[in-house]
Amino acid sequence: MAQAMRQSSLQGELEVDVEIKASAKKFHQMLSRRPQDIAKATPDIQGCALHEGEFGKVGNGQPKVGKERIEAVDQEKNLIAFRVVDGDMLNGFKSFLITVQATPKLRGSGSVVKCHFKYERIDEEVAHPEKLLALFVKAAKDMDEMLLSEV
Repeated sequence: MAQAMRQSSLQGELEVDVEIKASAKKFHQMLSRRPQDIAKATPDIQGCALHEGEFGKVGNGQPKVGKERIEAVDQEKNLIAFRVVDGDMLNGFKSFLITVQATPKLRGSGSVVKCHFKYERIDEEVAHPEKLLALFVKAAKDMDEMLLSEV
């Protein structure tokens, strides 16, 4: 028998869809294999450095607002999931998982990028991460412009 899990008010999920002109594959490849180029595409992200492992492989970490570890990569589905494991973000959150999936539009060219946050705040004083979601939207659009300019 299935039971509904009761979520505390500290747990939350947010997601957004961003339409882009670039292909889903190119967007996913930038995010999973060339994250260092994200800082070149958008002034809102200052950099990305690999601490260990290999870009695009499960278990890698990258500093941004915090340190993230790649939890899953699915090249066929253009999906990548990151878990925040260290840094400033964990000052307000017990856990934070970011999943990004790019899918080709059903009609016409371009793609839709879905970003999903699943998180648990430390207490009620910590705001839901709407500002971080807005940053993702801007970064995705900036990445799209860069991808379209590449030959």
